[in-house]
Amino acid sequence: MAKDTPPRWDRKMQQRLGRGEAAALGELYDRFASLVHGLAHRVLGDQQGADRITREVFTHVWEHPDSYDPKQGPLRTWIAALTHRFAVERLRRAGTAALADGSSGGTDDLERKVRHASATARADYIIASMPQPLRTALEQAYFQRRDYHQTAAELGVTADEARRRLRLGLQLLATAHDTSGTPPEPGSTL
Repeated sequence: MAKDTPPRWDRKMQQRLGRGEAAALGELYDRFASLVHGLAHRVLGDQQGADRITREVFTHVWEHPDSYDPKQGPLRTWIAALTHRFAVERLRRAGTAALADGSSGGTDDLERKVRHASATARADYIIASMPQPLRTALEQAYFQRRDYHQTAAELGVTADEARRRLRLGLQLLATAHDTSGTPPEPGSTL
């Protein structure tokens, strides 16, 4: 599928939201609320903060459905990027307020915390979005401590295919470490 042709569901959902269909918001919430809440919680480390970010993200989507550009990628990625941006902004605001009160370390500590939370949230998103064969290969190799020969045998694939899956999975995970420390823009891939 060409990048400029978003999935049909994404286009229809944007159109329905644009018409103000409350049922569309409910469907969108049902589909993506756990993703949004999980990412926000991973960045903030706070249940109430994640709840707040979840409300903010879905409110933003409801009020600004046209801010999603289907040509930039799937609706899921856009929503995840919004979540990431909102959560990092909240984390920075909280850290800045703590700095002003003198109850926290320096700005370097704050930025280090933001970068760490951001990379962790990206890694979680990448793993959750990863195709099942890649995710299964990584789980076999890293969580169950299998080498690529054992992974290949358990998955019923060749050793070369197991190595390819592991290599591709690790390459995807490596993209989670964005050294700039800035959140992705909505529409960009995580």
